[in-house]
Amino acid sequence: MTCVVGLTGGIGSGKSAVADAFAALGVEVADTDRIAHALAAPGQPGHAAILAAFGPAFANADGTLDRAGLRALVFGDAAARARLEAILHPLIREAARREVAAWKSPYGLLVVPLLFERGNLSGVDRVLVVDCPEDEQVRRVVARSGLEPAEVRAIMATQLSREARLARADDVLDNAGPPSAIAPQVAALDRRYRELARAAADIRGAAA
Repeated sequence: MTCVVGLTGGIGSGKSAVADAFAALGVEVADTDRIAHALAAPGQPGHAAILAAFGPAFANADGTLDRAGLRALVFGDAAARARLEAILHPLIREAARREVAAWKSPYGLLVVPLLFERGNLSGVDRVLVVDCPEDEQVRRVVARSGLEPAEVRAIMATQLSREARLARADDVLDNAGPPSAIAPQVAALDRRYRELARAAADIRGAAA
């Protein structure tokens, strides 16, 4: 049985960069953002369900979803956000479950941005929080997406506070610094997680 490390963090904290660093060490990664994006592509079940719920105005000329328009809607309307989540979350959970079940490595990384907010801790053995100051989160998201700072802070307001997230973490990766600071921390965590996975396997073997 593969140990599951849940990776989470606020928007702009650098979850993808951290997950990529683990993947570079041979760690298997299931990323729910990637899964959600795939499920909402034309021809996939999420795509049809979203357009049925929100209307054809949210389709681009090429048939893809108007993600910017949908994002603006759901972050300004709690009821719309709940409707979108009700469509996608069951599909995402099932797809992620299948990926995790196929893992062969001693441990793997399940990337869930809203891990604490949605209570998705079932099946997660340990939680790693990627952390950076909130001003840095805003700066990074503005630089990569072109959103206004107020829009980024509105998204952050729908997420757990930094303090609450850190209080619930088993492990924390400090991503306040440059990208080069990620790899050494990931290497140390990888060693620790492999040791914990071995110990858990030994316990299961002794109990069998």
